[in-house]
Amino acid sequence: MIIEARGVRKAFGPTQALAGVDLDVAEGTVLGLLGPNGAGKTTLVRVLATLLHPDAGEARVAGLDVVRQAAQVRQIIGLAGQFAAVDEMLTGRENLEMVGRLYQLSNAEARVRATDALERLSLADAGGRMVKTYSGGMRRRLDLGASLVGRPRVLILDEPTTGLDPRTRLDVWDFIRELVADGTTVLLTTQYLEEADQQAGRIVVIDHGSIIAAGTSDELKDRLGSDVLDVQVADGDMVDTAVGLVASLSTERPQADLQNRRITAGVAGGAATLVQAVRVFDEAGIVLTDLALRRPSLDDVFLTITGHAATEDPVDANGGGSRRGRASKRSTP
Repeated sequence: MIIEARGVRKAFGPTQALAGVDLDVAEGTVLGLLGPNGAGKTTLVRVLATLLHPDAGEARVAGLDVVRQAAQVRQIIGLAGQFAAVDEMLTGRENLEMVGRLYQLSNAEARVRATDALERLSLADAGGRMVKTYSGGMRRRLDLGASLVGRPRVLILDEPTTGLDPRTRLDVWDFIRELVADGTTVLLTTQYLEEADQQAGRIVVIDHGSIIAAGTSDELKDRLGSDVLDVQVADGDMVDTAVGLVASLSTERPQADLQNRRITAGVAGGAATLVQAVRVFDEAGIVLTDLALRRPSLDDVFLTITGHAATEDPVDANGGGSRRGRASKRSTP
C-alpha cells in the first residue's frame, strides 16, 4: 500500500475532526474520499500532505512517515487544495516552471512539462500572461497544473474540478488517467458524486471523523439491495402526502428533496412496483411530473449511509473556507 493510516486522530478544541481513521490505498489506483459537511475529509488530506500533525496514530506515504519524514514525503506528492495557490506576479508558465524546478527538474524538462500542463488545461494562450489577470477558473486550472508538473507518485486532489467547465473537467481527468496508467496514485475528494462513481476504483465514506463504509462503487450500491423509486410531484404542497404514499410502497424511510419536490426510496418488486405507484398516486389525485424506477446511484448510497446530502464542507474542522455545494437540501421524514 502506498498510503497507510492507522488510528489517526485530530481535534481542534472540542471538535474531534478525525476519530481514529484507518486507511489503505493501493499504488496506481484512484481512491474517492467522500463525506458530508464537516466529516473530516480535508483534515485527513492535510495530515497526509504533511500540513497538519495528527494528535495520535500514524500515517505513511510510500513508507515515509508524514511527521518524521515530512520533507521526503513532499518530494513524492502533488497537492491541489480547495483554493488556488499561485503567484499572481508571475505568468502562468513561470508558475509551472518554478514548481518544476522545486521538484529538481532540469530547466528544459520543467519547460516541457509546463507546456504540456498548459495545453492540457486549456491555458496555452494565457501562459505568457501574469496570473493576476486570470479569472478564478483559470487560476484553479493553473493550480491543478502545478500539482501535476512533478509527475508525483501520489497526487492528492481536494475538490480538484470545482468551478471548471465540463470540457476542461474532462481534459483534467484525461490527464489524470494518463498519470494513473503510468503508476501514479490519486486520492480524491469531490463534491461531484458522479465523478467519484466514474473515476474512483475504490470509495471510502467518512462521517464524524470515522470511516463508515468502503468498497467499489458497485459494492456500495449493492448494499442497498433494491431498486430506487424516484417520484417528483407537480405541487410542492403535496410533498408530505407523496412521502407517505412512497413509504407505503417501500420497506425503508423515503428521502425527500423539498426544493425539487422529489421523493426517493428503495423498493422491491421491480416493474410491478412502478405500476402500483401509478395507481396509488392516481387514486390520491396527486399529479406527478416524473416517475421512474432505477438502479441505485452513488448519491442514493451516500444518503442512505450518512443521512446527509453530499454537500461540500462549508467549514472543515481545520478552519478551511466555505464554498457552496451542489446538492439540494434534503430531509428525512
